[in-house]
Amino acid sequence: MEKVVLLVEDNPDDVDLTLRAFKKNHLINDVVIARDGVEALDYLFGTGAHASNPNPLPQLVLLDLKLPKVDGLEVLRQIREDDRTKLLPVVVLTSSKEEQDLVQSYSLHANSYIRKPVDFLQFSEAVRQLGFYWLILNEAPPNAPRNDS
Repeated sequence: MEKVVLLVEDNPDDVDLTLRAFKKNHLINDVVIARDGVEALDYLFGTGAHASNPNPLPQLVLLDLKLPKVDGLEVLRQIREDDRTKLLPVVVLTSSKEEQDLVQSYSLHANSYIRKPVDFLQFSEAVRQLGFYWLILNEAPPNAPRNDS
């Protein structure tokens, strides 16, 4: 079964960089892109645009914090509050340098917090290491069943 990565990112340049880095490092997973917090939650919980066709849970969520509609911290809070997604690996991938964002992310049980490097080569290496660890080495918890509560 193909491993799906949910990339929650509103900046088109960062989406392109992430996809290029995945491709460059031969991490050819299916990357689903959510461009705001609402879209991410709809994908994960089979609501809104995804209500008629619920998706399998991703192997990994790469979550930006500064998102329109619903911010990344609220997305993380909702992921952790739901039995279906509370064990889902979530890596915060953000340009935020605010210590409060780091502390809040870990308080909400983010699995990892990575600041996006500005340089493409550094960013590509960070994505390579992230993908290798989370998609190849890490043993993920089994997905909870997708039935309505």
